[in-house]
Amino acid sequence: MVATRMIMRPRTDRSSRSVEVIVRTLLTLLLFSGSVHLVAQDRVQIAFGHVKALINAKTDAQRDSVNELLKATLRVVLDAPDGMTVNLDDLPLSRVDAPDGRFRLITWNIPRENGTYRYEGFVLGQAGRKSSLFELRDMTSGIPSPELAELGPDRWFGALYYQVIPAKKGGRTYYTLLGWKGQSNSETQKVIEVLSFRGDKPRFGAPVFGGGKLKQYRRTFAFAYQSTMMLHYEAEQQRIVLDHLAAARADMEGKPAFMGPDMSFDAFVWNKGEWTYQRDIDLRDPKRDGRPFNAPPKEPRK
Repeated sequence: MVATRMIMRPRTDRSSRSVEVIVRTLLTLLLFSGSVHLVAQDRVQIAFGHVKALINAKTDAQRDSVNELLKATLRVVLDAPDGMTVNLDDLPLSRVDAPDGRFRLITWNIPRENGTYRYEGFVLGQAGRKSSLFELRDMTSGIPSPELAELGPDRWFGALYYQVIPAKKGGRTYYTLLGWKGQSNSETQKVIEVLSFRGDKPRFGAPVFGGGKLKQYRRTFAFAYQSTMMLHYEAEQQRIVLDHLAAARADMEGKPAFMGPDMSFDAFVWNKGEWTYQRDIDLRDPKRDGRPFNAPPKEPRK
């Protein structure tokens, strides 16, 4: 598995003229590449130039123009016979490769002038000798209950993914993805997503969270823009660990702009084909020297 990460925020310190020059130059290179033979790494370098131009863009219109160039270049790179193996380590986009070689997943975000974000991505799936490329379309605003929906590449709950955890259930592999999702100038999210394949088609979300009859298809955690939230997989303990979020005041509970870590930790453990939630876990090193540790008393948890 390889994971790189780029989180873009709006830039206002570059001139629009310089960005337009970059866009025109890169478009010329892209058009020229159609008439001569370019090796895969040449195209990756062109894509790298698009990413730099995207970071430096000042307006939504400039970002959209450069983003179309980036998508067109990546589509050619990934749809080539060596799309699963071409070296993308120098490309500053979020990427996770399935440990078993089943897919490559590339995601990136486009900051908007109003403080929100749009997400873009590609899934390249490999089944035997056949590979299939799917472009992801961020439809976040049209998904009113994301934790209860199975989605496809044309209706995707956009995020930047940075870790993948394969797990088996009933002979089928579910790839749990950990992701970052900037929402606005007041709210950020972390996401636990699940990717699986039905035939050669990717599906996002699976009913593997929660007990009872109503199971959730993914988990989202919203918190204040200025805060950070830990969310990562501990392979040795075989669990996803995360900060527990709480509001500073009881009357602010459930309002993302006022939520943040409360210095306690939770976990999800894969058990009998489900991610089982565990509250208030101990993150101390299990291999410590054995000296007793007396934790301070805690208030009852809801």
